[in-house]
Amino acid sequence: MGLKHKITKTGVDFAFRRTVDITPSFLKKHGIKGLVLDVDNTLTTHDNPVPAEGIPSWLDDMRKNGIKLIILSNNHDERVRRFAAPLGLDYVCDGGKPLKRGYIAAMKKMGLSAQETAAVGDQLFTDVWGANHSRIRMIFVQPMEPEPRSKRFIRFKRVLEKPFLPNKFVDDKKE
Repeated sequence: MGLKHKITKTGVDFAFRRTVDITPSFLKKHGIKGLVLDVDNTLTTHDNPVPAEGIPSWLDDMRKNGIKLIILSNNHDERVRRFAAPLGLDYVCDGGKPLKRGYIAAMKKMGLSAQETAAVGDQLFTDVWGANHSRIRMIFVQPMEPEPRSKRFIRFKRVLEKPFLPNKFVDDKKE
């Protein structure tokens, strides 16, 4: 991790191009038993109640391999519940990312320690900061699509995070 990442707490442990490229074997190799999952632009597009293509089967594969899963979102209960319930996922809403409290609640619900947990998300100033401050490993994924015009604040943050984005991805190499 470079100095700018250490100073700004924007370092990631691993980066993948897409969430569905993360494999159970990769997680097990790194001692990861549970994932704290972001929703928007990680599992689906913004405000979409339907998971992106491949996400339901990816979740099933994770479960079959004993990986615990939980959603942590800054969205309100109605949005998160509508998305999580059909997928059979537990969740923590109004998570306050990048604060630690949502991550701690998610780990408690999964019954896992920080050493056994990783977060998966697409934003540096919420997902990455939160994981780093909570001392859990961070798996960065590229956003599924650019934010719509209505998400002006997120679009602004995307400009600020550009210099800190990972440029090497695990899935560029064959495991």
